[in-house]
Amino acid sequence: MTATMTATVQEPDIRRHELAGFLRSRRERIMPEQVGLVRGSRRRTPGLRREEVAQLSAVGVTWYTWLEQARPIQVSAQVLDALARALLLDRSERSHLFALAGAVDPAPGTPCPHITPAVRQMLERLEPFPSCVQNSRYDILAYNRTYGTLMCDLDALPPEDRNCMWLAFTNEEWRSSLGNREETIRMMAAKFRAAMAEHLAEPAWKTLLGRLRSASPEFREIWERHEVIGTGDRTKRFLNARVGQLNLEHTNLWLGPSSGPRLVSYVPVDDESRLRLEQLQASAKASASALVSADV
Repeated sequence: MTATMTATVQEPDIRRHELAGFLRSRRERIMPEQVGLVRGSRRRTPGLRREEVAQLSAVGVTWYTWLEQARPIQVSAQVLDALARALLLDRSERSHLFALAGAVDPAPGTPCPHITPAVRQMLERLEPFPSCVQNSRYDILAYNRTYGTLMCDLDALPPEDRNCMWLAFTNEEWRSSLGNREETIRMMAAKFRAAMAEHLAEPAWKTLLGRLRSASPEFREIWERHEVIGTGDRTKRFLNARVGQLNLEHTNLWLGPSSGPRLVSYVPVDDESRLRLEQLQASAKASASALVSADV
């Protein structure tokens, strides 16, 4: 048997084992309370049990168990969609799930289930405080208008570029808004490296790292230092083109486990910054109204 034939024979088996490991890792990170289940006093399994995933996905327990055991069974796109929703997968994770299963995603633009209408309403009510929802990979999953104009015009960027790491190293408008830029991006890279330790084999993380290394010599130089840090200074300084300097305190509100999505908000630390945030909010609203009028 040739090497090509051997690789062809082994590929389905490799995919099944990758799929099994991926499902297991996603299941173990979700707490029962996140999906409306009662934890109970005898729970030993980290995260959800297999039968709970099966219940949430409306599939048989035995069938789901076989999936996690990498058995050679067929899985439909509809079932994969149900699993993606039950396991609260974001866009990148959902895409990876369908790729491992060798299936075509019937709804590739499906929003992250963490961004519920309630979360969007919370973001709006936090204005004029700039606020967004990020995952541990620094993807910006949702944001309010003030955050959308704090460092650059996020609405003008394609969704795949709405990532804090990517913007901090490649977007000049975003970079120029960062006070103490060199220290800020160094700390971001160090925090990204620390977070990535739990996701080394995941395609979305590897893809982002590859993009950064290809696009930014500055990132490559910082990355090679192998610095790791978990937390940084909560007070941030931004230089906004519309209203000037803003001194803001950074706060995280976790929407799930510490490796999952978090609501990030910036609260002014002085009266001048508070006033300028209100001016930024008013400016963002005026710009949005002007765009609506132009479309009409």
